[in-house]
Amino acid sequence: MEDVKYYTQEGLDALKRELSQLEAVERPKISQAIAEARDKGDLSENAEYDAAKEAQGLLELKIAKLKNLIAKARVLDESKIDVSKVLIYSIVKIKNMRNNAEMTYTIVPESESDLKGGKISVSSPIAKALIGNSKGDVVAVQAPAGVMEFQILEISR
Repeated sequence: MEDVKYYTQEGLDALKRELSQLEAVERPKISQAIAEARDKGDLSENAEYDAAKEAQGLLELKIAKLKNLIAKARVLDESKIDVSKVLIYSIVKIKNMRNNAEMTYTIVPESESDLKGGKISVSSPIAKALIGNSKGDVVAVQAPAGVMEFQILEISR
């Protein structure tokens, strides 16, 4: 089975920008560092050369992983997201039943999570509790401080 991952267009574009940065900026920097270290003479005792070669290996591994991720990525058609239940890429407005605080989160894959940006990972405890539930439902979330209850106020995309 292919390991397909779904992204918003914004998430996929961010991966492509990162790949471009690694290939166009970071790769030449490491090549330059290797060349400078090689020019310093005896490679058998050259720590700078060894470090640069190791950094190059790690960079190439990261580039290969990103290329693989992008090749298997699929863009989710946000217009087809069902808003009757909480799903991945749903925007959910919830109310903390204990203190009546309201929060809005977008449920995204782990690779796109950004708590400051209001994007929580689909594998987070809150998202796991919300997924599959509908507007008006009250869900319980096991948190370090104990069980917290949230009511789903709105679901949108």
